[in-house]
Amino acid sequence: MTSIVLVEPEIPGNTGAIGRTCVALDMELILIHPLGFDISDKRVKRSGLDYWRHIRLVEFASWDAFIGERAPRVDQMFLFEEYAPRSFYEPDYPADAYLVFGQETKGLPSGIVEAHRDQLVKLPMRSDKVRSLNLANTVTAAAYQALQGRF
Repeated sequence: MTSIVLVEPEIPGNTGAIGRTCVALDMELILIHPLGFDISDKRVKRSGLDYWRHIRLVEFASWDAFIGERAPRVDQMFLFEEYAPRSFYEPDYPADAYLVFGQETKGLPSGIVEAHRDQLVKLPMRSDKVRSLNLANTVTAAAYQALQGRF
């Protein structure tokens, strides 16, 4: 099963919308703490609508806890960063991929980026006037790309 991993997300509405995408695509949602909101926040559930109860949600206290418990293979990990050297169109995503996203305002912590440089990908943009897309939009685009050919 493909999993969406949010590392220290800050905006409850984005997490709720991403949860809805996970339900629609039968993906697991993994949240890495600390979160910038309380998971019971009404804004999370409002964005996820009545789908929130169907989310396969897993939480980890830290990135290290996630890595320690899940022990993902190198070929499973795809870390999304705006300055990554390759497009998210390039990889062949395995069915058990982890699509990893950082905070809305800061991206992934530098230690995680350094440790996984070869797994960095980005959503290409044609305009230089936009630095990045909304996290929920980025996750949705990435999720559909990772599932290409599996419908």
